[in-house]
Parts: sequence; structure tokens; C-alpha cells
Amino acid sequence: MKQNLSGKTAIVTGGAGGMGSKISRIFAEQGAKVIVADTGADVEGRTEKDPSKVQTIVNEINESGGEAIGCIGDVSDMDHAEGLVRTALENWGKLDILVCAHGILRERMIFNMTEEEWDGSIKSHLKGCFAPTKFASIHWRQERNGGRIIYFTSVAGIRGAAGQPNYSAAHQGKVGLMLSCANALDRYGVTANCISPVASTRMTDRGIGAWESKDEPAPSTTAEGTEKDPKNVVPAIVLLASDLGANITGRVVGATGNQISVWREPERDQTLYSVEPYWDLDRLFQVMPSTLAAESLDPPEFVLP
Repeated sequence: MKQNLSGKTAIVTGGAGGMGSKISRIFAEQGAKVIVADTGADVEGRTEKDPSKVQTIVNEINESGGEAIGCIGDVSDMDHAEGLVRTALENWGKLDILVCAHGILRERMIFNMTEEEWDGSIKSHLKGCFAPTKFASIHWRQERNGGRIIYFTSVAGIRGAAGQPNYSAAHQGKVGLMLSCANALDRYGVTANCISPVASTRMTDRGIGAWESKDEPAPSTTAEGTEKDPKNVVPAIVLLASDLGANITGRVVGATGNQISVWREPERDQTLYSVEPYWDLDRLFQVMPSTLAAESLDPPEFVLP
């Protein structure tokens, strides 16, 4: 089997989770040296760190002939995030790929959500992408040898999920951060993209569409070999992380089952111009109902691929 990541080094945050563990293993199979960065905590991020989960993945990779290092900690902590990049450089002399596959899920309707639930999700998902990206980008700017940034977003971020205002906001925020990085770091040969997956993991067991009958196995435990197997998402990530991905940047790539798609970022649908250099308020109220608002301007429908 051809190794598409031979000689590469990668940091995979959430690298011991349902999706992240697949990425860590397959990256190693593809020839990359991998830092498996995770806390080992539960889906809500409330339990204590569990190093055994990370060490299990690291041991599997190393015993299979790959090379992996485990790093336990909160990726949204600036010191820890800097340490991840430092670990790659001290052990392997370079960093090629950053995949941010970590995250937590604390669901609640907007009118019931607590400040702690909001802040925790934004910190984990969004700051957890910013922190390692900051230090990786410092290295890539100095070396000017290129790099790959891959964040995880979701349909909740692109379309908005009613019971996940914190999760949706964080994942739309990741798209904005990705686009900013794609524009800022292109001159240094760095690409930035988002993956929008649909697969069964511990997080989706808890989230929207979670199985209703607790007498049956959770979907994530029976997903292997089906279209919802997280493994189906990884080929698109490997391609984006490889040399072949050098010309793909600033995109949201959907992956599920046998589908790989590219999302169209928000763009202007219709434009209404005033004959004057500004809009008069009374005039706008007069013409808007028969023009841009002639049809219902509802939010996009939340539908999984």
C-alpha cells in the first residue's frame, strides 16, 4: 500500500477519540509520525483526564511499526498547545500537519443554556483550534516549507442545530478561523480546510439523532463497516494532509459513507441597489417587501447528508 504521508509529522487533537483515533491510526499507516493529543475525558469534558485511552492508541501504533507520542492535556490551554508543537519539533525536527478533531458536547436549547455550558463549548472547540494553530503557524512562518491545517466543523455549524447553539456557533467559528488562516498563511505554503463529517461516534450517540432505545447498542458500537463508520471520513483528511492537497485551501469538505463533497461557502444571493448613494429608511421599507423579501427568507434547513 502506498504511504501518502511518508516522512510527515502530525498533531492530532482528540487523537484518542472515536474519530480522532481512526485518524491517528491511519495517519501512522500512511507513514506519518503522530502526536496523539487528548484528555481521555468523557464527551461532555467533565470527567478527569484518562491517560490510558491515549496510551492505548500510542501503543497500538508503535507496536504496529509506526511512531507515535501521547500528550495528555487541554489543547485550549496556551502552554499545553505550545508544548504540542515543541514536542513535534524536539522529537522529529519538524511539523507538517495539524488536525483538530477534539471537542465536547453540552446540548441545551438557547433559553435553557447556562453560561458554563456556553463557555465550555466555545473554549474547547474554538480556542482549542486557535491555540495549537497559533504556535504551528509561528513555526511554518519561520520555516516557509508549508503545512496543513484541518479543522472539524459540522452540519450544525453550517446550517445551525436548534438544540446546539454553543456547538453550532463554535463550528461556524471554526469555518471563519479556517478561512482567515487560509488567506493569511497561503504565502507560506500552508493550506487550511475544514472537514464536515457524518459518522457514528460517542458524540453523535449523545447528540441530535441519538438512538432512542437504550435497550439497544449505541450506534457507534455497531458502525464499523457501515456508511456511518468514522473510518470512511479519514481518506478525505489524508488527501488534504498530503502533498496532493497543496492546491486545496479555504474549503469545507463533507465526508460520509461513499460521499465526498465540497460545500459552497456563504455568498450573496440577491442584491438590491438604491439610486442614491445610501438607503433612505422609508424607501427601504417601501421596496423591500416586493423585492428581497418577496419570498420567505427562512434559515437553511438542517438536514444531514
